[in-house]
Amino acid sequence: MSTAQPAVQRVLLKLSGEALMGDDAYGINRETIVRMAREIAEVTELGVQVAVVIGGGNIFRGMAGGAVGMDRATADYMGMLATVMNALALADTMNHVGLTARVMSAISIDQVVEPYVRPKALQYLEEGKVVVFGAGTGNPFFTTDTAAALRGAEIGAQVVLKATKVDGVYTADPKKDPSATRYDRLTFDEAMARNLGIMDATAFALCRDQKLPIRVFSIFKEGALKRVVTGEDEGTLVYI
Repeated sequence: MSTAQPAVQRVLLKLSGEALMGDDAYGINRETIVRMAREIAEVTELGVQVAVVIGGGNIFRGMAGGAVGMDRATADYMGMLATVMNALALADTMNHVGLTARVMSAISIDQVVEPYVRPKALQYLEEGKVVVFGAGTGNPFFTTDTAAALRGAEIGAQVVLKATKVDGVYTADPKKDPSATRYDRLTFDEAMARNLGIMDATAFALCRDQKLPIRVFSIFKEGALKRVVTGEDEGTLVYI
């Protein structure tokens, strides 16, 4: 058991669907999803309550090429179903690594997953279970970033952890500009003024209004999630 002490007690982890692909072109890479489940397990061992919102871009993305010519609402509902598939896969993997996970869906698919009910979600978290929220907000035209901000506020998370491919927010794209530097900390106003595109505008505004900080870090960096929850200098903090 680690001697590290958590700096937060309850977090909302936002995972993109693309993160589950690993090096594959689409779908779910087994090795990658197992590693993520183990990283979440490390954090729960510290006593941190973890809820997850997951995207569906590895299967279907409402605004991508596969949806060209399709009604936007229909495409978004298809994207929501993709997030439920990812949520089931992640929860199943977490159960296999010794966690107890529960999937809650914002759209009703009673034979497959239970519906999202806030008091029940809070009960699960307090019992030490990991709650995976599927189907976004349950509404078309809203992203899973917005779902992360919404669920984070609803469950009283202390921070939204946005897991990305890069280890924080940079002054420019570090792949294109070698002189780009990482911000350690940023206010919401600074991030908006610099148009850094950390989350979509709706999600960002919701976090700012609810005074819910966002920590951007790389999910591909081993041990990064644990370092974030123990308060180490990892990624970029966006705060009021």
